[in-house]
Amino acid sequence: ANDPVAMLQMGLRRYDAGDYDDAVRYISNSAELGDAGAHFQLSYLYHEGTGVEKDAKKEVYHLEQAAIGGHPTARYNLGANEKNNGRMGRAIKHWIIAAKLGCNDSLDALKVCFRGGLVTKEDFAAALRAHQAAVEATKSPQREAAEEARKE
Repeated sequence: ANDPVAMLQMGLRRYDAGDYDDAVRYISNSAELGDAGAHFQLSYLYHEGTGVEKDAKKEVYHLEQAAIGGHPTARYNLGANEKNNGRMGRAIKHWIIAAKLGCNDSLDALKVCFRGGLVTKEDFAAALRAHQAAVEATKSPQREAAEEARKE
């Protein structure tokens, strides 16, 4: 009954059905049990103000929790938030971590920073190698078959 993955899936189904109160309840329960994906979804809800009141502090809190839990897109978004607040050094650190987790958007952000002289050649090369390794580690015949099935 305390399955965070099941609660998150139920919350996403309730969200898709337009039942935002139940969606927030299920997703919040999943997050309380430590699901990084649930924290990421809550950050989105607080950003958009869907089912909850818009709240930038709660948005960032849930992004941080998701990032700590290893969610690459949450880490990328934290970097974007830092950039928007004029803290480029912190943004770059977030993007390096996210790129090492396989986040393409972070790698793209680091390319721009590298071209602008904000990231060293060594740091960019290390992030690129780690990104490629992360992407390779996710490849499998099953995933490729699933991707093909999704395209049909």
